[in-house]
Amino acid sequence: MAKQIELLLLDTIENLGIVGDVVKVKPGYARNYLLPHGLAEPPTQEKIQELAARRAEVEAELKKLRGEQEALLEKFADYELTLERSANEQGMLFGGVSQHDISEALKADGLAIEDRHVRIGEKINRLDTYHIPIQLAKDLKTEIKLWVVSDKPLEEETEEGAEGEGGAEAVEAGAEAPAEQAAAE
Repeated sequence: MAKQIELLLLDTIENLGIVGDVVKVKPGYARNYLLPHGLAEPPTQEKIQELAARRAEVEAELKKLRGEQEALLEKFADYELTLERSANEQGMLFGGVSQHDISEALKADGLAIEDRHVRIGEKINRLDTYHIPIQLAKDLKTEIKLWVVSDKPLEEETEEGAEGEGGAEAVEAGAEAPAEQAAAE
């Protein structure tokens, strides 16, 4: 198993730590990414104390961000989103719906959300209703209901409905006519 190196983070790195954290990472990650980009350095007591004030600022920022995320999560309760897309007669979309499309529609509704918060595995390629997971943080998760509908009404349904109604009326009128003729004789 590879030996791990202890480093002091000079900047907040998602899924690793915040400013002033002493973390253990693999040598390749340290050598190829953290050290060359100036995101970390070997820990010293002086440097840890130097970063203490900056760490307090970042913690306050993260606390504020957490509050905003929790408020945003409450807005997603029973939230439904409808997207109109072009589709063929079988309900297959021309192009599909991606997580970017969903996040842009949410932004248009006034919800500040990034693409990475929308968690769909693949593009949506069919007209249907979907439950889309939204994850703002590891423990802040919810789902929204997404309706993907056609941008034009299906002509087949309207034609069949008109024929079915007219046909039923014709049958009823035809049934009444012989009954009336029989009664007249």
